[in-house]
Amino acid sequence: MASSSSSLHSTPPTSWKYDVFLSFRGADVRNTFVDHFYSSLVQQGIEVFKDDEELRGGETIRPSLLKAIEDSQIVVVVFSENYADSSWCLQELEHIMKCKDERGQIVIPIFYHIDPSEVRKQKRRYGEAFAKYEAEKKNVESWKKALSDAGNLVGHVAEGRETIFIEKIVSTISQRLCVAIPSDNEDMVGIETRLQALISMLAIDLQGVLTVGIWGLGGGGKTTLAYAVYNEISTKFDGCCFVKNIREESSKHGLEGFQNEILSRVLKQKKEELDGGVSLRGKKFLLVLDDVDDVCQLKVLASLHGWFNDGSRIIITTRDQHVLNIQQVNVIYNISLLNDEEAMKLFCKHAFCRGNDMEDYDILSNEVVSYAHGLPLALKVMGSLLCDKDKSEWVSALARLKDIPEDNIMETLKISYDGLKPLEKKLFLYIACFFKRHLFHGEVRFILEACGLHPIIGVRRLREKALITVTEEGWFDMHDKIQEMGHYIVQEKNPQNPEKHSMVWRPKDILKICAKPMEENHWIEALQTRNMGWWHRKDFRNLPCAIANMKELRWLSYSGFEASSLPNFQSTKLSYLKLQRSLLEQLWEGDKVILIVFLVME
Repeated sequence: MASSSSSLHSTPPTSWKYDVFLSFRGADVRNTFVDHFYSSLVQQGIEVFKDDEELRGGETIRPSLLKAIEDSQIVVVVFSENYADSSWCLQELEHIMKCKDERGQIVIPIFYHIDPSEVRKQKRRYGEAFAKYEAEKKNVESWKKALSDAGNLVGHVAEGRETIFIEKIVSTISQRLCVAIPSDNEDMVGIETRLQALISMLAIDLQGVLTVGIWGLGGGGKTTLAYAVYNEISTKFDGCCFVKNIREESSKHGLEGFQNEILSRVLKQKKEELDGGVSLRGKKFLLVLDDVDDVCQLKVLASLHGWFNDGSRIIITTRDQHVLNIQQVNVIYNISLLNDEEAMKLFCKHAFCRGNDMEDYDILSNEVVSYAHGLPLALKVMGSLLCDKDKSEWVSALARLKDIPEDNIMETLKISYDGLKPLEKKLFLYIACFFKRHLFHGEVRFILEACGLHPIIGVRRLREKALITVTEEGWFDMHDKIQEMGHYIVQEKNPQNPEKHSMVWRPKDILKICAKPMEENHWIEALQTRNMGWWHRKDFRNLPCAIANMKELRWLSYSGFEASSLPNFQSTKLSYLKLQRSLLEQLWEGDKVILIVFLVME
């Protein structure tokens, strides 16, 4: 029932391979209690490791068995009358208790027809076993401590009808697995108000099956919020499943195989038994599908149509609103970024982990918070980067960010861009480089249409991917880090060679291009001169010659053109030419075949 594989749970510090590891004395309970208990766990879709080897050679526990313990989220230890007679079992228990302390695993003892005090204090049969070990001069202190610690844990004492007893333990394990997805407390800053808003949208007390989408830009906290709500409400359901990294895992393992894995978890069946008819009818179920980026990935919901009972809830997190629209979710929650106070708290939790005095870093911390603009990902990355640095290194790091953004931030944000079609990618880059905070309807729309970018449908797609926003008045906007990501994409392959960029807008880059005016250029397709200042005109006197050699140029906006005629363009693709404050008397000398859809002179 609980998803325990690395593809289905985020379980720091490790990824669990098994839900449950069974430790028991085979001669006592293998073919009786453990056999029935194991079958009940498997029927609930719980992944169980049970050592089925009847005869164990030697006295040293196998490394593979130790690894299975380490890879299990919950360990169930069945203490039977003769458990302590097996040095193998005691070695297992010692390792189990060590993993509990070091890896955070859950240990559940079952006292099968034995009093817990006999385990804690090594009485009766346990005492006899240890007397034998001591006579053999074995080092038993670590075994005694393991038994004492395990005996003090809250467990289950066998009593009454065995079937009812087993049902009770399986129910406990199912619930523990449901809420065993940990959330990093350091990432919980500002989560409470968002959590309560989302819980309200989920309307848990109402009947019917409700699907809620959590939508927003990458690094904005969608998964963190999904974890928080899952841990908060999962105990109110009969079953639950958190399916993480769908985008990444489906691309690794293939969509069909990954969907079968999800179905086997949700339907509590082994993959080879998916047609067996076990259903969720009569049960309220909570399902979280995290990081969905393709409508096809939601076919799993179509496969489960009709299985969910009234009161069930499905949560989908995505960067793509189109996915939610196609799925016809009931409610979409647009993730909100952190305000300045929340942002400062999150940054400080990561940046001041080594005892630096926050008061000495006030101004620099404010610079980081301003840079991050409420994006949790940027705050955590920057905090971790600076946590062991002195003040001079902070200053240097912040100065570097102006020219070289952090790769960890850019690569995460770039996932949304990578999911676009080629024309949509180009449209995004035009907006990021030239048209942020420009009015869409009017000249900008004409420019984008002239360049063959089909902006009406393309802008809608960029909005659905949370890459841009358009105000009610029609103004383009985007998060500062998203715009920075666009600049990063344009420049990343040749950061020091702007003549090899597809788009150029920074005066310092234009100046570099002016230094090589006679070279043919096959890369630049859009160029805008702005904010260069009239006093710098002499530095850009070679720009017309450089532009003339840009064979792929589609759009040119030139402020302060001083020549009386245009250069003899090599490009046959120029579609929109805008000249401001120019001294132009004629377009160009002689005959010239060139496509110009729009010529604007101001």
